[in-house]
Amino acid sequence: MQASANYIQLSPFDLSLAAILVILLVLLSVRLRLGLALQLTIAAVRTAVQLTLVGLVLHLIFAQIHLGWVLLMALVMLLAAGREVMQRQHHRFSGWWGFGVGAMSMFVSSFSVTLFALLLIIGPDPWYTPQYSIPLLGMLLGNTMNGISIGLDRLTQNVWVQRAVIENRLMLGHDWNQAVAGLRRESIRSGLIPIINAMAAAGIVSLPGMMTGQLLHGAVPMDAVKYQILIMFLIASGTGFGVYFAVWSASKHLFDERQRLRLDRLRIRE
Repeated sequence: MQASANYIQLSPFDLSLAAILVILLVLLSVRLRLGLALQLTIAAVRTAVQLTLVGLVLHLIFAQIHLGWVLLMALVMLLAAGREVMQRQHHRFSGWWGFGVGAMSMFVSSFSVTLFALLLIIGPDPWYTPQYSIPLLGMLLGNTMNGISIGLDRLTQNVWVQRAVIENRLMLGHDWNQAVAGLRRESIRSGLIPIINAMAAAGIVSLPGMMTGQLLHGAVPMDAVKYQILIMFLIASGTGFGVYFAVWSASKHLFDERQRLRLDRLRIRE
């Protein structure tokens, strides 16, 4: 490791030492027959490769501040997040809705909250400065993606399990909104639990990632704290709006114009 004026730089050898821990975890998974060895290996390789490629891309984008490159990077991030939301659903929507509901929800929530923060709170010049816009959008997309994935998965699974109850409510005269109101509330609640837990534990149980990174880089602790509070508030609002939009849109899509439950719009992942 090499020390600079502000932080300690990591060498490839340092990262290889950390990789040994992951290898030990893979071996433990094999020993216990957990069936996760391949997934852990692929995830670790993807982490290293994807972050390395992103680092190279960000180096180029930071060197040439241009709105077009920032928008292209944001589009790639959104499409990747939308795919991850779709992949995590056991009962996913068929057709373009399987991808569209998550991607559109993250676009509405994460992008609007990011613009709000850049234009009215942080105020970099220009407002799309990559050093601020891309990391901020990435944190919002990542956390919103998790909340939406959980919310949609809970909604579709509960609708599938309780389909007879929902159809009975429809026969009793309830509209689609009333028939799934309770399931929708529970799904939104489930999607918000991770960020609520993260906010409640911040500073007591854990030091959040952005704050930790700034401290390792040599930032003044109180400056790091202010940025982390801002990020947590932005993530909470972005996740909340995104989960609400996704769950409400998905629950409505489960019914047709004649108020009939359309489970054929779902397909179970093998």
